[in-house]
Amino acid sequence: MRLHRNLVFATVDALGEIFNEGEYADKVIEKTLKRDKRWGSRDRSFIAETTYDIVRWKRLYSEIAEVKAPYSRENLFRLFAVWATLRGIDLPDWKQIEPTPTRRIKGKFDELSKIRKYRESVPDWMDEMGVKELGEPVWEKEIHALNEQAPVILRANTLKTTKEKLQQELQKEGIEAEFIKGYPDALQLKERANVFKTEAFKNGLFEVQDASSQRVAEFLDVKPGMRVVDTCAGAGGKTLHLAALMENKGQLIATDIYGNKLKELKRRARRAGAHNIEPRAIESSKVIKKLYGSADRVLIDAPCSGLGVLSRNPDAKWKLQPEFIETIKKTQEEILKTYSRIVKNGGKMVYATCSVLPSENQEQVQKFLASEEGKDFSLAKEEKILSSETGYDGFYMALLEKK
Repeated sequence: MRLHRNLVFATVDALGEIFNEGEYADKVIEKTLKRDKRWGSRDRSFIAETTYDIVRWKRLYSEIAEVKAPYSRENLFRLFAVWATLRGIDLPDWKQIEPTPTRRIKGKFDELSKIRKYRESVPDWMDEMGVKELGEPVWEKEIHALNEQAPVILRANTLKTTKEKLQQELQKEGIEAEFIKGYPDALQLKERANVFKTEAFKNGLFEVQDASSQRVAEFLDVKPGMRVVDTCAGAGGKTLHLAALMENKGQLIATDIYGNKLKELKRRARRAGAHNIEPRAIESSKVIKKLYGSADRVLIDAPCSGLGVLSRNPDAKWKLQPEFIETIKKTQEEILKTYSRIVKNGGKMVYATCSVLPSENQEQVQKFLASEEGKDFSLAKEEKILSSETGYDGFYMALLEKK
C-alpha cells in the first residue's frame, strides 16, 4: 500500500481534533471527508477507517510510541507511524515520520499484548469495572468483541418495501446484502459502502440500524391502532421501527428533552412515510404528566454508558468517566419511576439500554420492581445481548407488565 501525503495529513488533522479538542470522532470524520472533492471512495474510506482505528487503539499505540496527551503534531505522526508499521505498510521518507524504529514497535507490541488493558486498549477504571460487573472470562471476550469494527446493518422499512425487494434494489445499485437469521427486517452488507447516497435510502426504503437495536421495538409487542409512547426518542431510530410495526395505525408519541433531535426525527419520518408519529419536546414536567395512565405501550430507551456500542463509537472509551456512569444510573432510576406512570392498567413497558453492565440493566429493573412506583408491575421477560455472542451491539431489554 502506498501512502498519499494529503490523506495521511487529513487523518493526522482529524486525530488532533478528536484527541486534543475533545470533538466526536464521527462528526470530525464527516467534516474531514468534505475537505477535498477529488477524493474517491477509496481515499475517503482510508481516512475514515484509519482515524477510527487509531482512536480505537489509542492507549496501546500511545504506549508503543511513548507519547502522552495533549498530543503535539509530531506525536500524532508517531501514532500514525505505529499504526502503519503494525499493518506492514512501508513508511515513506517524509520528515514527519522519520526515523521510525520499526523493530522496536513490533517488539513493544508483542510485550504489551500480554496485558489486557493495553491489548484491548481501555482505561484502567473501565477494565476494572468490566471485570467487577461481568466477571473476568465474560469481560475478556466482550471487550475484545467491542473492539471489532461494527458491521453495517440495515432495517427494511416495511411501510414501503420488504427486505427481499430491498435486497434487489440495493443489488441494482451495486451493493450486496444478506439476510440475518432471526431478524425479520434486517440486512447485513457484505462489504462496507456509503448507503446514504443510494436511491433506496433517498426513497425511505431503509434505515441504518444495528441488529440488536432492531430487537427493542419488537420486544414491546405493539399492535396497529394502539397508543404508544417512546419516551427517550432522540432522532428516532426505534420510533420509526415502532411506526412500521404499527403499520402507521394508532398514535405514536415521541418525547425527548432535546428538541433538535425531534426535528431530525420529523425529517426521517417524512422520508420513511411514517405518519402516525407525534413528536413532543419535554419542556417541563407537564408534558409527561399529561400522559400519565394513557398508553398501551411505553418504550424507555434509557440514556446509558453506551458500553455496548463501543465498536461503532470507539472514542467513547476515552470520553467516558466513572463519575458519569454513577450519575447516569441515578437518571435511569428517576426515568423508570416517572415514565412508568404513563403505562395504563394492563399495558406494557420496555426498559432498554445499549450497555452491557448489570448495574445499568437487571439491577435497575429489580430496584424499580421493589419501589413504590413499580409495585403494580411484573417482569414478563428480559434479554441480555452480548457483542461477543452475536457480533452485534451489546444491549439489554426488559418487558414489564402492569396489572
